[in-house]
Amino acid sequence: MNLRKIIVAAVGAAGLLTGAVCGGVAVADPSGAPTYRQLAGVGSDTTQGVMNGLSNVVTINGTKVLGSYDAVGSANITTKDPATTPGCTIARPNGSGAGRTALSTSLAANNGCLDFSRSSSLNLAAAQPGLTYVPFAVDAVTYAITPTSAVPRKLGLADLKAIYHCDPNYVGTGPNYSLTVYLPQAGSGTRSFWESTVGISDADVVAGVYPCIKDHTKDGAIVEEHDGRVLDDNSIAPFSIAQYIAQSSQTIADLRGRAILGTIDGLSPTALNSNFGVKRDVYNVIPTSKIATAPWSTVFVGKSSLICQQTDVINTYGFAANPNCGDTSQQTP
Repeated sequence: MNLRKIIVAAVGAAGLLTGAVCGGVAVADPSGAPTYRQLAGVGSDTTQGVMNGLSNVVTINGTKVLGSYDAVGSANITTKDPATTPGCTIARPNGSGAGRTALSTSLAANNGCLDFSRSSSLNLAAAQPGLTYVPFAVDAVTYAITPTSAVPRKLGLADLKAIYHCDPNYVGTGPNYSLTVYLPQAGSGTRSFWESTVGISDADVVAGVYPCIKDHTKDGAIVEEHDGRVLDDNSIAPFSIAQYIAQSSQTIADLRGRAILGTIDGLSPTALNSNFGVKRDVYNVIPTSKIATAPWSTVFVGKSSLICQQTDVINTYGFAANPNCGDTSQQTP
């Protein structure tokens, strides 16, 4: 399939960027009593909404125990009561990678500031202390474009791989590529998942091996993943289907702009489909040493864990139930 002629022909008609000006995402850090929770977590933008929702319904003896802090918002967050656990004001981690790093840093310091992290990708690189990735839901990822995009609404995975490899038959030639190919911000779990899906490495992206690829920015400012307002008629970006569903239902802030989701290999992205080819588990990362220790074991571990019992909440945020919810087999060496 040759997209180049289609895209070049559409450039003149597309004109200026039609998406809304990018803005900040509303912060939804722990609300209600208690202000500070037994289990404080940070990380993934993709799962922050559903974890915020779960934090309002998961209780032990009637008390909320999950404190989930958004990926963006104030520069710093305070995760534990300064009167009992001082020193827990930290820079807000943005994304799965930053969340994992912050958790590891807290565990290594044994300061009690963080107890879990959110992750939309699996990373079993060595960690000390060891970490366990506990799946709790299923997401899928497709590509987002505008309704009047030069990019077709139906593509095969092979086409997407060609686009993200900057094949000139699909994106034109530099330095002024006809198609702007976006990736989410550095450290994003969706970024690493999508890179794996289309067969590229982040190291090569950073080194400029694929010069048509741009970080998800507008006017020099970073735009969070799953924010369709950066798109124009000659751009493409990965987008979480769960996020799109939750945004469209106003369950979380609607940042779609004019974005619509594309179909991959003939499978519709309008609802999570167990047959959708580009799907992923999403995780809460906990210290391996705490698997059998409450409240980690009560909240996260096993099919009967408090999170795994909340299928309706998980579905409300656009995610599918995970048949392996609560599994603890994915551990870092």
